[in-house]
Amino acid sequence: MSEVKVNKISPRSGTAFTLGDSGDTFTVPTGAGLTVTDEVKTNKISPATGTAFTLGDSGDTFTIPAGATITNSGTATGFGGGKINQVVTTTKTDTWSQSTSGNTFYNPTGFSRTITPTATSSKILIMTTASFSGTTNYEMAGKLIRTVGGSDTELLIGDAAGSRARTFMSKRTNEAQDFANFSMTFLDSPSTTSEITYKVMGATESSATLYLNRGANDTDNSGEWRAASNIVCMEVLA
Repeated sequence: MSEVKVNKISPRSGTAFTLGDSGDTFTVPTGAGLTVTDEVKTNKISPATGTAFTLGDSGDTFTIPAGATITNSGTATGFGGGKINQVVTTTKTDTWSQSTSGNTFYNPTGFSRTITPTATSSKILIMTTASFSGTTNYEMAGKLIRTVGGSDTELLIGDAAGSRARTFMSKRTNEAQDFANFSMTFLDSPSTTSEITYKVMGATESSATLYLNRGANDTDNSGEWRAASNIVCMEVLA
């Protein structure tokens, strides 16, 4: 028999009904609709042709109940972006000092942060606060560096202009206890899934001493200060 027409199929006994046998294929032709008003249980849904699969129509709502989990092993796209995928931070509370050569930038020991993006389309939001100080009456400067595979890229610096040093900002120390609090916020587009190191570099205008988290005098009295510096990196999904 090539065709069976019936308004209802019910199990012969009990409430369980089996449709076909292992290896069978059931085709619902174009233009026909298959409506299930209760529950469908299956281990896999695949497109009938090609590789694209559409779930529902415009205006439909799909609810994931409490206690259920969706696991994504591929790349999730089309969700509007802007989701924070990971947050990592480095905080430095101890002090550091460096005898400097004019306009040479130095990275304080232990003051950097690594992060590994999960997609090349991700952006990295970096927020830093660096509490530099230096020898009295010298200009200090700070900037942000991205390092990938041993290659450095300067971020958030001014345009080139003759022999002028390029930096994020600078400040002159008028007193031995002055701090230059370089607070930087930058949204980076590294276009990589390799490990990235972000670090803050500091410099003085000529040979002097550069400090982090302490003043130049640093005498033991209540008029001197100890500070803290930190770097926060957030991966923002596209």
